[in-house]
Amino acid sequence: MASMFALANPKRFMDASAQVLPWLAGTASLVLVVGFFLGFVAPPDYQQGDTVKIMFLHVPAAWTAMMAYGLMALTSLFSLVWRHPLADVAAKSAAPLGAVFTVLGLVTGSLWGRPMWGTYWVWDARLTSFLLLLFLYLGYIALWNAIDDEVRAARAASILALVGAVNLPIIEFSVNWHTLHQGESIVRADGPQIATVFLWPLGLTALGYTLLFFVLWTIRIRTEILERRARSMMLGEPT
Repeated sequence: MASMFALANPKRFMDASAQVLPWLAGTASLVLVVGFFLGFVAPPDYQQGDTVKIMFLHVPAAWTAMMAYGLMALTSLFSLVWRHPLADVAAKSAAPLGAVFTVLGLVTGSLWGRPMWGTYWVWDARLTSFLLLLFLYLGYIALWNAIDDEVRAARAASILALVGAVNLPIIEFSVNWHTLHQGESIVRADGPQIATVFLWPLGLTALGYTLLFFVLWTIRIRTEILERRARSMMLGEPT
């Protein structure tokens, strides 16, 4: 429990993140460049042709969108239960990023669906539950903006984030419900059902998206801390 509060002090977080951020950003950039290059030079799939390369944008975006919501719900739990000083800042900062990755996942999925299914959209379990994820993000952001008192806003938004977290396992397991969406082909008991030439760039781009999220998340948290400091100074409150 002590380690959870190690960076609770805003100044300590700012100092630590300033040292880590350049390295994290450099690593994210390198991994993404290598991943996208391998994806670009990968051969066409025997069934999907070059359309398969949309996977290197779509799958990592969908994974990152779900991870971001999971982190938002977790930090919301820290805020409600343990009153972690920076938990509500972290949750609030994650929401817009998660929404952007969700939109990217929806758009790239539609672009893949048109040549594969003959339509940009179908109301199956995976697509509908993933669209609901976007609405949860937007609702969370709207709730924060609708309440002037930051303490009340953080509490209400945290409750919404935790309630909405039930959608994550629905998204994850919905492909097992005989939906039109492609089934699980990587994390399987009998091993990945995807060629190595596609698996490597997919893994690298997923890692790159994850690192990119943490870079942007850290920047947003730092920005939120500075904005709160500025407001406190304008109001004459101790920082």
